[in-house]
Amino acid sequence: MQTKVNIIIFIFGMIFFPQISFAQVDFNKTPDDDLGNIEDKYQEYFFEALKQKGIENYDRSIKALLKCIELDDSESVVYYELGKNYIQLKNFGDAEKALKKAISKDPENEWYLDELYGVYYELNDFDKALKTVKQLVKFHPDYKEDLASLYFRNKKYKAALKILDDLDRELGGSKSRDYIRNQIYNATGRDKDRIENLVERIENNPTQETNYLSLIYRYSEKGNTKKAYKTATKLLQQNPSSQLVHLALYKFYLDDNKPKKAISSMRIVLKSNKIKPDAKAKVLNDFVKFVKNNPEYESELIEVTTMIALAEGWKSHIELARYYLSKDNKAQALKHYQSAYEKESNNFDIIKNILLLQIDLKQYQETITLSEETLEIYPAQPVLYLLNGVANNQLNRPKDAINVLEIGIDYVIDDIKMESDFYKQLSIAYKLNNNITKAQTFAKKAERLLIKQ
Repeated sequence: MQTKVNIIIFIFGMIFFPQISFAQVDFNKTPDDDLGNIEDKYQEYFFEALKQKGIENYDRSIKALLKCIELDDSESVVYYELGKNYIQLKNFGDAEKALKKAISKDPENEWYLDELYGVYYELNDFDKALKTVKQLVKFHPDYKEDLASLYFRNKKYKAALKILDDLDRELGGSKSRDYIRNQIYNATGRDKDRIENLVERIENNPTQETNYLSLIYRYSEKGNTKKAYKTATKLLQQNPSSQLVHLALYKFYLDDNKPKKAISSMRIVLKSNKIKPDAKAKVLNDFVKFVKNNPEYESELIEVTTMIALAEGWKSHIELARYYLSKDNKAQALKHYQSAYEKESNNFDIIKNILLLQIDLKQYQETITLSEETLEIYPAQPVLYLLNGVANNQLNRPKDAINVLEIGIDYVIDDIKMESDFYKQLSIAYKLNNNITKAQTFAKKAERLLIKQ
């Protein structure tokens, strides 16, 4: 729908339509007969209709407009206003009838046609919408893109592509038109045409980076790695400062066993301010996997991550934390989970990993503090109670441990292992509290549950 046109209608409709449309009726004329009375009533009903529409009393506005029609049905603007009121009430059938009546009286009125187009779009009647837009194109070239979209919806793919090609030649490429074009290629399976179109675009405009990137993606999608790599190197030659191309190049270099070039490309990606954090996280994940298999490059990984400080997103810290866990470096893993937590403080998985590492690293007071804070957000998560109980036992606070563990065990559902862990910690807590009988009771409960597994 043409937003620009609708805004124009909204702003100027109330001002100009009454003056233009009622040129045949002199509202300043003093009525001296029955005809004058009719004109006076007509004017009264019409402006009452506009007033009621302005305060969203659409039913009353419609009644007033129908009174106008009873007095004189020759004015197109009355039917136009009637149609708009019906649209507000979602009565698209009557809206169509009223707008078609307005158009029959003023066939070249762009506003009437645009409003009718909107009705057909709401009704998903793309065949009628197509016919209406064909009439609108002569008023505004902007409607041509709508026409292409409607040709696509009506499965007239050749006609749609022709319009898109014409618009691209006239105005240059656009994301919205590329979206329609790709929908057509997806619907028809014309991948060859899609690639030919991108190749042609590059030939016509060799400095446009997005065309290269789209072609790299399409070649990769079809498994044509050689052509994708060739396109990437061509872009790099054309634009040596391109950062986005390295999202593809590092993969090609890894597959081609060129680790130094791969690392160089990954550095560019991770330091780039043009590449989104999610894409960087994916590259970092691949970097981590690469270093696992090629530990001689670990210093490069650490250097890069230290240099960029991973300011872009918490997912990068998660990848690094996992890497350090794989190296059994729990202190560094905890550090990166905590950095991720600073950016994503409500992520439960991050919080759980921090708590588990704090327990492993004997940071018991920190475990208690974080678990208590998190319980305010996730009061039904049993693992928070369990880890809090473990930390209190380790700090020789059995009463606090018993209190939190007895609350938390009620939230354990269909998890025998966790239930057994609760009983073990309760046994430890009661033993610390010198209640040996209860300590033994809970220890036996834990054993019985493990036998059932």
